[in-house]
Amino acid sequence: MAEPVKVVVTGAAGQIAYSLIYQIASGAVFGPNQPVYLHLLDIAPMMGVLEGVVMELADCALPLLTGVLPTFKPEEAFKDVVAAFLVGAMPRKEGMERKDLLAANVRIFKEQGQAMDKVARKDVKVLVVGNPANTNALICSKYAPSIPKENFTAMTRLDQNRAQSQLAAKIGVPVQNVKNVIIWGNHSSTQFPDASNAVVTVGNTQKAVPAAINDDSYLNSTFITTVQKRGAAVIAARKMSSALSAAKAASDHMRDWFLGSGDRWVSMGVVSDGSYGTPRDVVFSFPVTTANGKWKIVQGLTISDFARKMLDATGKELAEEKQEALDVCKD
Repeated sequence: MAEPVKVVVTGAAGQIAYSLIYQIASGAVFGPNQPVYLHLLDIAPMMGVLEGVVMELADCALPLLTGVLPTFKPEEAFKDVVAAFLVGAMPRKEGMERKDLLAANVRIFKEQGQAMDKVARKDVKVLVVGNPANTNALICSKYAPSIPKENFTAMTRLDQNRAQSQLAAKIGVPVQNVKNVIIWGNHSSTQFPDASNAVVTVGNTQKAVPAAINDDSYLNSTFITTVQKRGAAVIAARKMSSALSAAKAASDHMRDWFLGSGDRWVSMGVVSDGSYGTPRDVVFSFPVTTANGKWKIVQGLTISDFARKMLDATGKELAEEKQEALDVCKD
């Protein structure tokens, strides 16, 4: 067996982490032969709940789990970790705007960035799940200047998974038969779920998703709004935000980053280099491929006039969020 890797999950006593921790400890993320040592971070008042989670992990009798460190101290939690799942954030409640979240969360991610800068490995791979994820990732990176910017990512894989399942259901194929659907921009209601480059296997034939669906008005309206508003729909039904699906998406994101995405494109919020006319130095979701622990933006895609408007709108929101977050940091 390989040497254990240290992995941190923040907000470890919360809903998403409750599903995520099992996936990490069972081998679904880092592979079936990679032992893990879990660092679980939450706030001091949640330590009792976290103790219950630690008991349950013991009771799972997981062969790959070599140890668990529950803590409320960021510098203990981030010490020597190779991967960080930043799940803990002020949760969004029904009727809340994202802007309400921003001020509370900027302070959390500033503190965590500073702790990582001091004690984490410089090659740590950071996935921000807590919303507003793109801007939280940007702030975290800003306060961890010794760690490369490309090591900070935001989760849009949940949106990609939602989009993929919507298209598969519409066409009537298993979800794995659809690939290369893209989420552009922000993990918010301005995101652009884009099926124009997606392909689907029907029977033994691979075809373009737009040709298979043959309904542009659906792809440019209902499909997009369903994915954009899926999180709100889950909150309305469950009275809580997406947890099981968010945990699965976090696992998918980190697994592909570590182990490679193969011949599929995956959507990740990464620091923009200005590709596709997007604003630079915001965390923007692009289609990427991953190999050898590195991501690379898929280049050369045609952007229609409709897509251009969508990319510009989500880019504008991200630029505004970034400015608001930087203003909060000055306080």
